Parts: sequence; structure tokens; C-alpha cells
Amino acid sequence: MTAPFPALWLRDNCDCAACRDPRSGQKLFGITDLPADLAVADTAVDGDQVTVTFAPDGHVSVFDAAFLARPAEADPRSEHAKADPGGTVAEGSWPRFRSDPLHREHCLDAVLRLGSVLLRDVPVVPGAVLEAAAGFGYVRETNYGKIFEVRVEPAPTNLAFTSLAISPHTDNPYRDPVPTVQLLHCLVNDADGGESGLVDGFAAAAVLRAEDPAAFAILSTTPVTFRYADADTDLTSTRPMIGVDPRGAIREIRFNNRSTQPLRLPRAELDAFYAAYRAFATIIARPELRVDLRLVPGDCLVFDNTRMLHARTAFTADGARHLQGCYADLDAVASNLAVLRRDPVGRLAALFGGDGAADYLGEPVTLAEHMLQAATRARAAGADDALVAAALLHDIGHLAGVVTGAELMAGTDNRHGHTGADWLARWFPPQVTEPVRLHVAAKRYLCAVEPAYAAELSEASVFTLAVQGGPMTAAEVAAFEAEPYARAAVAVRRWDDEAKDPEADTAGFDEFRPLLQRLLR
Repeated sequence: MTAPFPALWLRDNCDCAACRDPRSGQKLFGITDLPADLAVADTAVDGDQVTVTFAPDGHVSVFDAAFLARPAEADPRSEHAKADPGGTVAEGSWPRFRSDPLHREHCLDAVLRLGSVLLRDVPVVPGAVLEAAAGFGYVRETNYGKIFEVRVEPAPTNLAFTSLAISPHTDNPYRDPVPTVQLLHCLVNDADGGESGLVDGFAAAAVLRAEDPAAFAILSTTPVTFRYADADTDLTSTRPMIGVDPRGAIREIRFNNRSTQPLRLPRAELDAFYAAYRAFATIIARPELRVDLRLVPGDCLVFDNTRMLHARTAFTADGARHLQGCYADLDAVASNLAVLRRDPVGRLAALFGGDGAADYLGEPVTLAEHMLQAATRARAAGADDALVAAALLHDIGHLAGVVTGAELMAGTDNRHGHTGADWLARWFPPQVTEPVRLHVAAKRYLCAVEPAYAAELSEASVFTLAVQGGPMTAAEVAAFEAEPYARAAVAVRRWDDEAKDPEADTAGFDEFRPLLQRLLR
């Protein structure tokens, strides 16, 4: 059980009262306080508890087996996350953000994982952007003040304060660190033009790496100096345009032609740099990577400034257009999100009692009733805890995803199996999440291998089958059958199909709480 971990790792992660403060969780020792010849003297396993005795000092640590088995946590700011599914930006409601923790989580997660969220119905009053920013983090004051005004100025110190078009860019690349969250709140927009644009810089950089690895290497290693200066300010920062972490994952984009300073390199290196720079700029300009939207009064666009390049089309100077902006930072977004996620079973209960009480895609039961019926049937069939949980949570992706179930019924596949599985994987093992991930594929599979199955589907399920890809091909059937959780997914699928009876005797969510608690990682 402890074989993959050296003695120092185990002792360094001991959480007994002698090693960690019970209030703060902070360690009470330094690495050099541990014996230089530390070793594991004995290991004992009792159920889910692993007891480790160390030599030479005899210290005893007790670990939960699930803690030792937990995989490394994925970085939510993934360069592979799609920022614009279906060519849209994730949306949120400011009133719901303030009153509904689950909706607040949706908005925080969208900024952290997808790069942006468009908050609707923020009060159209000057200064409201500061209150919105406080919901995400702490306002960061700059030389522009706590708030900056985006409107035509008679003597502009920045092109943002004109009516000119502005190409996709990073704000404040001349700062170290760059402000990582930016908010733009629309107060007035009566001008012709002035649409706001977003380009996912992580996606653009990933395309560059795939299409021109040499150009990517140049832009991720060549230091570029960015500068801004006026009568009261002189700011410079020197960093590559594409920042990567030690493992090569894309972490930051600094792209702003207006503030780059002359690069002093040998001629051959300059030629190579400008070829790479132009290649990256050409990718950023591709229409398929850009989302344009017209902000209306009350809209507040919140985005990761180190990932999402923002832009603006030109507008008529005689038409009123006034946005207020401010900056915050992503560490607070991540912190607020982590606090909201501390009680996963409670959050699931809130989903079942909240949005889950809505109509279920044209069926005669609500989404919550549907999932509870599926779990009730799984339990009655003698399924193990993990499979009952998978039946209970199989459609959670309709509630946790950026694309809703309503949009699925409008013809957009929301991939709710994958969305739900990825969301649940923060807390539950693969025995729960993988049948959830595959339950849509199981419907397509059954339609392909059981001719009578399709005739039993409800009208709504027949419609979504077409949206989700229709019956599997022979190659897809073979691939599905090779999946380790294929049989479990088929079982969930059958309970899913049966769980649409408004008269069924159905267990309530609280009956499944202990089961879910046992399954948490």
C-alpha cells in the first residue's frame, strides 16, 4: 500500500497532532527536523486505515487508504479546455451569483477552467464593477486606479480610450505579475460597432505548437520587453510571449503589439523571432478562434487576462459607449471555488433540490426524480454502492455543464456524460464516474446491437439519440465493448430508460447520502 512512497514523503504528509496544527493544518516541523536515515520500519493495514511505523525514532502515522490512492490533481487551467463551446461564452446571472452557491461555483469555474464568463444583470450604476469583482477576488489597484473608464477621452493616454478597433491582446503585459482577472462592465452602448471579442490564447498557442513547433519554442523561450510610460508611470516587464511551466504546459500569454519594445538580438535570431511572432499572430486572427459579443447595459465580462486575448471592433465616436473595468487575480478565484467545493455531498443535495427540480427534457418527471428513480432501481437490483451512485448521478452533467439540457433538446450535444464524469471525478472513483461517462454511449451501443431496444425509447430519448450520434458503427461497437466499464454503463443505461414513471415509488436523496459519503475519495 505504501510501496510507491518513500519514507520521507509519508512522514512529511503525516497529519497527526504532533506534526500538524489542528486549526490551520500547517506543518509543525521542517524537513531537516526529520531523521536523515528515516525509514519505514513496519506497515499494518486495518480496513481503510494504513498504520506506518518509522525508524529510527518510532513515530507512528495513520493514513487513509483513499488518501494514498488519490491521483495527482489535474490543473483546472488546462490548455486543452475549450473556452468557447458552440462559439459562445459561458453565461451567469449576477443576482443568482449572489444568492445561489451552486451558480456562483459555475461562474468561478468558468473563469478558472474555461477562461471567461459573461455575467448578466449587474446593476447599471457606476462602481458596480467593484462589487462584481469582489465576488471573484480582491480588486487590484493600478496606475489606472481601482476602476478604469473605457470610453472616448479627449486626450487619451491609451488606445482603449478611443473609438479605434483594438486587436486581440493581453492587458498590462508590462506588469510583473500581470493582472490575471479582468472585468468589463457595460453602462452604455449606443454606438454603432464596438463589439467585444475574445480569443483563447491557450488554444492559439497549442495550435502553434502543433503546426510549427520551432516557432512555439522561440516564442516560449525568447524574452520580450513590454513597456508603458506616461507622465507619472514607467512600467516594464521582460517575459516570453508564451509562458510555460516546467512540464511544458501553457500557463500564460503576453501578447500586446502596442507595448513591445525593440528586441536586440543577432540578425538570424531576429528573423526567426519575427517569423514565429507573425505565425502566432496569424493563428490568433483566425475567425474560428474568436468569439464576438455585443455587451449591453448590465453585462459584465469577466475573463482570465493571462489566457483570453480581448479585442474590440471600431465604433462611431458620436455614439455613447461606456464600460467600467477593474482587475483582480486568479488565486482568489481558485480559493473561493475550493471553499465552495468542500462539501460535495451537500452540493449534490442542493443540485437535486434546486435546478434538478426542473423539467427533464420533455419527460413526465423532473431531472431529480429521474435520477433518484434510476438509483432506486439499481439498489433494488442488488447493485454495489458504486453502481448505485453512478445511476443516481448519471445525468448530473445536465446541471454541471456549460451547455444545458435545454440546449441539448435544441440540437446541441452537451456531452453531459463526459461533463458529469469530469465534474464528479474530483470526489468519486472511476467505478462511479466511468459508467456516468459512458451511459450515453451505452444507448448508442444498445441501439446498434439490440434491434428491439430503439423501439422502446421515449420520444425525447429518440430525439437526443440523433443529436448524440445515432446508433454505433461496427467499429464503435467493438471499441465500446473493450471499455472496462462498458457492462456497468449498459446497466446504468437500462435503469435510466426505466426511470421515467411519475407514479413510481422513489427513494429521496437523503437515503443515498451515507452511500455517497462512503464512496468519497
